[in-house]
Amino acid sequence: MNSLEMMSFVGSGLDRAAELRGDTQKIAAMLAQCGQVLPIWRGKPLIANGVDLGWLRADHPVLEAGVAPIFLGLDGGIARFAQDISDWLPPEGAQAIEAAFFDSSAQFHPDLPSDLCFLELRGAMMRLSPREGELVAVAKAVIHWHRSHRYCAVCGEASVPINAGWQRHCAACSAQHFPRTDPVVIMLVQRGNRLLLGRSPGWPAGMYSCLAGFVEPGESIEAAVRREVVEETGISVGVVRYVACQPWPFPTSLMIGCAAEALDETITLDPKELEDALWLTREEMLSVMAGEHPTIRPARKGAIAHHMIAAWLADRLDEPLRR
Repeated sequence: MNSLEMMSFVGSGLDRAAELRGDTQKIAAMLAQCGQVLPIWRGKPLIANGVDLGWLRADHPVLEAGVAPIFLGLDGGIARFAQDISDWLPPEGAQAIEAAFFDSSAQFHPDLPSDLCFLELRGAMMRLSPREGELVAVAKAVIHWHRSHRYCAVCGEASVPINAGWQRHCAACSAQHFPRTDPVVIMLVQRGNRLLLGRSPGWPAGMYSCLAGFVEPGESIEAAVRREVVEETGISVGVVRYVACQPWPFPTSLMIGCAAEALDETITLDPKELEDALWLTREEMLSVMAGEHPTIRPARKGAIAHHMIAAWLADRLDEPLRR
């Protein structure tokens, strides 16, 4: 039960081959000779048959309008890259992407067969292999960072990608910028036989999950857990322990999973943070996870919240993760 297979984007052991990033000639040769490129359009990866990533050769016409590819690493000897092609406009016109919780639309490119399309990653992540899950998590996060950090944070001039896409350089002031990851604590708050769950505005109807929030500067993981829980629900937390973590490329988070012991049960909701929060017994939570509860839906499969709740129900929350 307490296995990495329950979480997307983790544990495949990708060889990122960071030592090759600065070798521009080697990177160019790998890309031209045998490189496989994953196109990403406005946060959506190319998906084949709904179950695999859609890899293309570097000279494919779909990639002509894209920016420079990012080197992801070596996958069984295959050089994997990702490329942002967000400037391409579908024939029917661009639709809003990454604005809502989940975009169910699919975009088809005229230069690709009909079994390939751009899909929201949340809907496809459980069908991907662990290796493809890690590759697309890296690709989506780094591409988002490039799109949101085009200008130097020091002097405001435009910066350019270097180091195979893993760095940006400002020619005006020589500042160097690197991809960022945003640490987020996500906590399974328990008290006896009950769990505390919440829902954010805009989530699908009935969906509840573990509380979560960003770690602030100068703050420990334990302090962030206690602060977020009391801010959102007014509940004080005592013991906090680490459980597991998960890269979460929506857009660039690292979810740090913790178990926390509540010191009281009285909820004082902050409506700016949460739409609702409630306590559920173990029996009620079993019904939720089985899809049998009349009003409450569980956290998304593949997410760390789903993993932690399942491990808690099986009394395996304290066991080390295994593959």
